Amino acid sequence: MTRPPRVSRLVLAAAAAAGLSAPARGAEPDKLIPASADTVAVVNLRQIIDSEIVKKFALDQIKQFLDGQDAKQLLTDLGLDPLKDVDKLVIATSDTSKTDTKFLMVARGRFDPDKLAKTAEAQARKDGERFAVVKDGDFVMYKFQPPDGQPPVYFAPADDKAVVAASEQKMVAAAVRASAAGAKPAVLKKELADLVRKADEKASVYAVSVLKGKLDDVKVPGGGMLPVKLDDFEKVLPKVETMSVAVKIGADVVVDVTLGMADDDAAGDMRNALDDLFKQLKPLVQLLGAADARGKPLADILAGIKTGSKNKDVTISGKITGADIGKMLNPGD
Repeated sequence: MTRPPRVSRLVLAAAAAAGLSAPARGAEPDKLIPASADTVAVVNLRQIIDSEIVKKFALDQIKQFLDGQDAKQLLTDLGLDPLKDVDKLVIATSDTSKTDTKFLMVARGRFDPDKLAKTAEAQARKDGERFAVVKDGDFVMYKFQPPDGQPPVYFAPADDKAVVAASEQKMVAAAVRASAAGAKPAVLKKELADLVRKADEKASVYAVSVLKGKLDDVKVPGGGMLPVKLDDFEKVLPKVETMSVAVKIGADVVVDVTLGMADDDAAGDMRNALDDLFKQLKPLVQLLGAADARGKPLADILAGIKTGSKNKDVTISGKITGADIGKMLNPGD
């Protein structure tokens, strides 16, 4: 067997140690996402809860809320510990019209379908105005009616690893069917599927959306209503075709946004509009920091935002350090 030269082996070893030989792995669309989806967001809840920032600034408050009498009893009935049993949330939305958006959410982790069913049925007997048992063919699901006339939410366990909730009962039924062994996933719009596969599956949160034609009628506030001018955005927003957002939460929070524009010229116009906006915000942020100590870190955060454009894509990246978060939450420390 021919062995690689010593120098080559050292280079390969160094590259592997630095992670250079393994680029960020692209995500795969969740098999329960409906074909009608034009936006997908994934929240890696387990990773966020385990992050340094959440442990330092938010975990105690989360535990306190979950230990509240009502929440604790409900979670006990469900046999669920959100801090241990829920790994990921997948949210898909579909804009069926300019005023109507449908959604489907999948919670992935470890669940007890029997306990969930018994708890939902008990709630339906106890509070029939807000909870109900609903049948769709052979499927049994549950309906929750929010207060204030909001649209109902339907939900059901797909199996012991997924719970599905949606704005329509037919979406829940379709997702449960798609979860069966051997079932074929829905065929997503190619552009959306491509965006998902380009996303970093290790990001704490990532979201992708197909926006072509959806921002044509967007009007931004003007006429002196805001301390910044947004006229240039109104002109260029109709040329935004896709958007991808990735948030990585660890010791700091890093945000990367990519806007896919209609053409190279539109990308240049969007970058110029963004740069002008950040320039206008700079003195306002400085004033805020002078008036309130919690706002002082915003100047550094704004200064760290970087924009770029290449071909039809516009990129915006920024970072909020753990130290800055601490200063905003506890300015006296």
